[in-house]
Amino acid sequence: MTRDISKLVAEMTLAEKASLTAGADLWSTAAVERLGIPSVFVTDGPNGARGPSLPEFVGGEGESPKAVCVPCGSALGATWDPELVGRVGALLGDEARTKACRVLLAPTVNLHRSPLWGRNFEGYSEDPLLTGVVAAAFIRGAQSQGVATTVKHFAGNESETERMTADSVIDERTLRELYLVPFEMAVRDGGALGVMTGYNRLNGSWGADNEWLLKSVLRDEWGFDGFVISDWYAFGDTASAASAGMDLAMPGPDRWYGSFLQAEVERGEVDESLVDATVTRLLTVLDRVGALDDPPGQVPGSIERPEHRALAREAATAATVLLVNDGVLPLDVGGLRTLAVIGPNAADTAIMGGGSAQLSAHRATSVLDAFTERFGDRVEILHERGVDTTRHLPAIAEGLVTRAGEPGWELELIDGPDLAGEVIERKHRDDTELWFFGPPSPALGATFSIRALGTFTPSVSGAWQVSLSHAGRARLLLDGDVVLDGLSREVPPGPTFLGQGSDEPIVTVEFEAGRKVELVVEFANVSGRMLSGVKVGARPAPPTDLIERAVAAAARADAVVVVVGTNKEWEAEGHDRETMNLPGGQDELIERVLEVHPDAVVVVNAGAPVAMPWTDRARAVVFGWFGGQEMGDAVVDVLVGDAEPAGRLPMTFPVLLEHNPSYGNFPAENGETVYGEGLLMGYRWYDTRSINTMFPFGSGGSYTQFEIGEPALSSRTFVPGSGLTVEAPVTNIGDRRGCEVVQCYVAPIAPRLMRPFKELKAFAKIWLDPGETATVTLDLDDRSFAYWDPGDPDALADPAIDTWMTASRPPTGLPPTPGWVIDPGRYELHIGRSSARANIVHVIEIEIWSEV
Repeated sequence: MTRDISKLVAEMTLAEKASLTAGADLWSTAAVERLGIPSVFVTDGPNGARGPSLPEFVGGEGESPKAVCVPCGSALGATWDPELVGRVGALLGDEARTKACRVLLAPTVNLHRSPLWGRNFEGYSEDPLLTGVVAAAFIRGAQSQGVATTVKHFAGNESETERMTADSVIDERTLRELYLVPFEMAVRDGGALGVMTGYNRLNGSWGADNEWLLKSVLRDEWGFDGFVISDWYAFGDTASAASAGMDLAMPGPDRWYGSFLQAEVERGEVDESLVDATVTRLLTVLDRVGALDDPPGQVPGSIERPEHRALAREAATAATVLLVNDGVLPLDVGGLRTLAVIGPNAADTAIMGGGSAQLSAHRATSVLDAFTERFGDRVEILHERGVDTTRHLPAIAEGLVTRAGEPGWELELIDGPDLAGEVIERKHRDDTELWFFGPPSPALGATFSIRALGTFTPSVSGAWQVSLSHAGRARLLLDGDVVLDGLSREVPPGPTFLGQGSDEPIVTVEFEAGRKVELVVEFANVSGRMLSGVKVGARPAPPTDLIERAVAAAARADAVVVVVGTNKEWEAEGHDRETMNLPGGQDELIERVLEVHPDAVVVVNAGAPVAMPWTDRARAVVFGWFGGQEMGDAVVDVLVGDAEPAGRLPMTFPVLLEHNPSYGNFPAENGETVYGEGLLMGYRWYDTRSINTMFPFGSGGSYTQFEIGEPALSSRTFVPGSGLTVEAPVTNIGDRRGCEVVQCYVAPIAPRLMRPFKELKAFAKIWLDPGETATVTLDLDDRSFAYWDPGDPDALADPAIDTWMTASRPPTGLPPTPGWVIDPGRYELHIGRSSARANIVHVIEIEIWSEV
């Protein structure tokens, strides 16, 4: 039922209203039981609704319910298919409801400014239009299930380095034309009910405090009437956030909102009407999705639906991009006797990136498993890993036993940071990876220490690699001897624990199979930090002849598939990548395999661009992204021709990292992330500067061929306030069904201000049978031709500036105030298959007239 929210707010005390502005705990809002306002659960995330639990990497109490893992954000962007992404959004909305959640912390619409951003896999694209169209479709789908989405991270949050403190320095024109556009489309076209602020500052102001961003732009200009939520543990100033229009600070218990906001009102620093407005916005959204009528005590569930599996597989194939194909694909498996499936990601296919997007998936198919299950009864399948790409050693679980003989190990919780106090409480954990969001027990203060004890029985004899990483201070003892010490001495910072932890030093230890080793970790959260933890990793030292084994397998196989890439250790929230290069000698592996088998198919399993120095030799290259739980089957579908490689690149793959426009301005330095490339981000840079790329934005092959016929325009002139329609016939001139993505770029011929050479302004994806012709429609409007003019009000209005200093400026008739501007004059419409000039099929000139 619909509530009278204004009446409900009027009945609340100040304390009750203030309590609703801060989370109750990590994943829920506060309740006001007196008035029947329930606690509402929220859930990550972009590639699956995990439910009100910690990510699988946290190793918290109990087990997270399993969930559908759909392809990552960059994969969904690669589909160029808003209808499909809308269905994926509806799937995740349904999953959120299954998990008893009413708020989905997604989608991520920050742009792919640098190939090295650690969370590129979460975002959709480097282009604001493609990102905005896909995001709006996702939002409409998710919210159709009675779930509020929270589009994130608002704004300028395109780096993980110093992400909680850095100031993103972005001029307003660049903000307006690039980085704010997806948020604007999410609000105006998608109807997003929530917006999440970023950790970063934007031009000096924290996201939660930025009145220009939250009030002037988001609410006043875009008409947003939903609620604004903070990122988890993001900083905010109580009074400034209330003035800016911040609504919900997460997580709880409150740190700078909630009771702190109540105190500011009581001191007269914040007007109570601001609290009323905040609570009204939050409750209005919760009422719109039906959350205020949910019964108490809902239990998160885990339901694996066949239709969800089918859609996840469809989305994975729709995202797969055919980068190179010199007659090798699709594979004729019927003619094979032996197939070699080689590479570190063949058996350990990465289905998701790292960080808060992680979840416990219903299933995870590897490429090797999919080939084996489908063809293993009639084709001999060989497998070799080839190289080792492990960045972090795995936590110990197998062979770990407590002193009482139970699987796992025992934790002794001690109040205070020096391990000298009494044991306050004992807990049990299953493996050697421990994460703590605040004290692990209510009986502990902010600073605490832990002693973890157990025995480990190695499964094999020989050299083992053992590591220790921590967010806090820790040391590791084996049979009473200290082997790694980060307790008495400093360990350099590293990428562990979401970028807040230490480096991961590794030592080599000789173990004997079956002989128990006493394992003790002493840990201290000496600084009282909110996120702390420790991890012990261990594994047998890898063999030294991995590449030779792989080359030998490739040499005797009829066909070879090499699956390479990254994983959630290399691409993750909390740290940026240091290089585009594939880790662990994978380039050498590919080169060596191509020497003995030139027709080997290379499948890249990553969430962002990687260097490919071997593309001039490879005859078949497929990019599969982090394709979700059905990725293994989806990749095999494409490789054997059961499915079309229907994806197109949503970002540019540069030849060299140094060619990327953000190079030299990424990542943060000394507390600032300077967006020095301005408007020339992504393909706009390469196109405007005439810089060759490895693979251009929008590119991707097909198993058939298409012809884009002469476009027809609704008019050769455009008057602002009207519209322009481009219709183009597309014919499948090949011999099998497939898809084409027709892209329309707008190129101003003589712009008044500097503009990129051309920009994507419309696109359409079409599926056709052999010989079939159909027409795609591309709609252009005012924003397709407009740019943001920052104006120059100070210079033109300052009487101290002599008129002769401004007389040389050409007369424009434009006001000296900021705003969207459409210059009259000539423009070109570039119609083609990618941003590359060689892939533009038609160029049509039009003229824009002044408004009449």
